[in-house]
Amino acid sequence: MPLLYNFDIETPEELLTILAQNMQKRRLEKGLSREALTNLSGVPTPTIARFEQKRAISLASYVALAKALGYSKAIKDLLSEPLFSTMEELEMINRNKNRKKGRSEINK
Repeated sequence: MPLLYNFDIETPEELLTILAQNMQKRRLEKGLSREALTNLSGVPTPTIARFEQKRAISLASYVALAKALGYSKAIKDLLSEPLFSTMEELEMINRNKNRKKGRSEINK
């Protein structure tokens, strides 16, 4: 299924790299070892290492790490507002705001 929005040129792998690098920077800025972040977040140290080195982590673990570092608001704000590039898209978004189920554009 094609993406509805594609405002950037990064691949998913590049975005994962950016997320991992940002998480590691925030951890180091706070002077936390991986073990200390484990104690704050409940995420095992090997999971933190795997994320920083290989960019692999579950969403639940990522959220726990972000929360432990003080980024709960940023996580809650992610995808909280609709994005659109044309007035037609904005009108469609406004029509669909209260939908409970999706509908494939392909099957229209």
